[in-house]
Formats: sequence, structure tokens, C-alpha cells
Amino acid sequence: MVLKTQRLEIRYIESDDWKNLIEIWKDFNQSEYSKYDIPHSLDEAEVREKTKRWAEVSPCKEHMFFAVCHQEEMIGYIDFHKDNDGYECGYCFHGKFHGMGYAKESMRALLEWLSRDGSKQFAAGTALNNLPSVRLLDSLGFRKIREEKVSFYKDGNGEDIYFNGGVFVMECTGGKCKWHCHYSECT
Repeated sequence: MVLKTQRLEIRYIESDDWKNLIEIWKDFNQSEYSKYDIPHSLDEAEVREKTKRWAEVSPCKEHMFFAVCHQEEMIGYIDFHKDNDGYECGYCFHGKFHGMGYAKESMRALLEWLSRDGSKQFAAGTALNNLPSVRLLDSLGFRKIREEKVSFYKDGNGEDIYFNGGVFVMECTGGKCKWHCHYSECT
């Protein structure tokens, strides 16, 4: 499966993408927003195994992992996990490609592609302090439906360190989401 937008190529993750994932996660782990996400291992063997599993399950549509490529370079990934009539989604892009609209362009294409198969709802979670992620979801037509306390880390005493997270949802009908575009027409 390959989708092409104005500037990007989106395809299922392949086993050989493990090196790209390590680079993306190295960059992410240094970001101010890493404290709001599950820690990503940089161990080569673990990343190879995870990437292999992602590549194997993606075509089945229960759990899908997509490489987002710009000029043949993998710049990020997007994942979708089946949930009733829709999907929960997540994303991570290398920092040097932030602020260029690549996440929005690739998410739009994938959301439209999945909505054509009958998916009616998409959900995403992000830290409310992760303003770039909140703005991305808002620009795509997601709306915040609730807030929750989330923890991925513990302090020196073994106590959870909490942050305020938001759950965001987008509804799609008739194979179309809010923006009514086609892959190559998304901007």
C-alpha cells in the first residue's frame, strides 16, 4: 500500500525501517515533549524486532504502522489501532521536519483513506502541554472530548509523575472527513 500526497509518500512500515526509527526516537527522546510519551528503546535488537512485528501486522488492518517519506527519506511514522468503528492513532516525526505541514498532510491522506473503508471515528491522545500536537489535531478537525491524568514515568520514590492529557476525536461520514479533500489535493 502506497499513498502519495503533494510532497510525501506514505507506505506500510518495512522491516528495514528500523534504522530510521532509531533516528526518529533518538531525536524524540531529546525533545521537551518526550516526557509525555512512553519511552522508546534505542536498543538495536529491540528496535529491529519491533519494526519486524510492525511490518508483519500492518497489512491486516487491526494495527497499522505507516512510514512517512519525503524525497525517499523516512521523516516520521503514523500508527492506527482498530477500535470498534474506527481507529486510535498516533504519530512521531523527526524534529528537523516539524513545522512544515508534513504531519498534517500525511494524517489527512491516511484518515481519508481509512474513512473510505467505513471507519467512522478516529481518536488520538496527547499531552495538553504539547501545543504543536494539540494544534495539529485541531487543524485536522479533531475535538477534545475529555481530559485525563496520565503517567509514563516515576519519580525517585517510585511515585507516578502525572501530566494532563487530552482525548481528541474526529467523526467521518460518507467516506469523507471534515476537510473534504482527495489525497493529492490536500494542502
